[in-house]
Amino acid sequence: MPEPRAAPALPDRTALTARLKAAARRLGFHLVGVTDCAPAETYAAYTAWLDEGRHAGMAYMARERNRERRADPRRILPECRSILVLGIRYFRQSALPPPEKGQGRVASYAWGADYHDIVVEKLRALVAFLEGEIGAPVPNRYYTDTGPVLEREYAVRAGLGWVGKNAMLIHPRLGSYLILAEVLLGVPLEPDLPFPTDHCGTCTRCIEACPTQAILPTRTVDANRCLSYLTIENKGAIPTALRPPMGEWVFGCDICQMVCPWNRRAPLEGDPAFAPRPEVPRPRLAAEMRLSPQAFNRKFKGSPLKRAKRRGYLRNVAVALGNMGDPAAVPALVEALHDPDPPVRAHAAWALGRLATPEACRALEAALDAETDPEVRAELRAARCR
Repeated sequence: MPEPRAAPALPDRTALTARLKAAARRLGFHLVGVTDCAPAETYAAYTAWLDEGRHAGMAYMARERNRERRADPRRILPECRSILVLGIRYFRQSALPPPEKGQGRVASYAWGADYHDIVVEKLRALVAFLEGEIGAPVPNRYYTDTGPVLEREYAVRAGLGWVGKNAMLIHPRLGSYLILAEVLLGVPLEPDLPFPTDHCGTCTRCIEACPTQAILPTRTVDANRCLSYLTIENKGAIPTALRPPMGEWVFGCDICQMVCPWNRRAPLEGDPAFAPRPEVPRPRLAAEMRLSPQAFNRKFKGSPLKRAKRRGYLRNVAVALGNMGDPAAVPALVEALHDPDPPVRAHAAWALGRLATPEACRALEAALDAETDPEVRAELRAARCR
């Protein structure tokens, strides 16, 4: 009977950590740090946030299994010995001029390719590099905004920055336009020192600038009021009172980052994969209102905007057109009253009610006579010109 093969000896921990960090930088990560697998110290605050209903319609966060796994990384990977935490920069909102008349705004992380696709490929390559260094498989789990990990806490513990008052991780040189990722590993690495200082001080610009007062004093965000949630994760109607504060935003929101002093000197550009695609960052809204399902899928293939789906995106576009107050948008909104998706029809009705031109008023009355969906009928009645 053959002798059992001995496990390969691990390389020197310090040297292995240095080589792994260098590999991460070659793959395009701008921030790299290591921390241990100790339980999350912010878990109690997280569960309180859930218990207050601040997660809005994101029910998956409150599921018992997901809640418990966020308490301790070893509930995700029992063999966990260290966590590699990474950050990759995307483009700042000010990398492009402000919108022109008739254009909307898209959060800058969504200007280019879907970060899930880009970052996961890099994480997979990083694990392969580590296994090549060790000469054996390594227990691992890796995530970028997809796993039950309180990633900002681990980013602070790995020395990548501090959590700002807008609940985002901020690095003193790179600012907050960062996508975070983490790799739970079954090998010991040399941990970094936690980031030592909170540099927000007495500044409250992000809190004051938030158009819906979604930023809470506890460095958390009430998703029920956050424009990023309302325009992306929210699958239903946007609450009427929160439609005007949306302004021209049609997917996500960067306002709290745009006003943060730590982003003034941060690099304008990020990873080339996130470079702006044509007609995505500043979409011409009347034209977007006419996107067919096929055209939507073609335009946003491989883009984060597909997450909102066509009905959510055109819902948002309708609200932005209503907020702009330009009568030139009326024909596109009138056409949208016949859209196959009820949320699109409902929010187009609201926008036409805001514009209230004679053409808009006639279209609302005609649509009310033909509409059968109760929610759309309610919007049409509320929007009717008095």
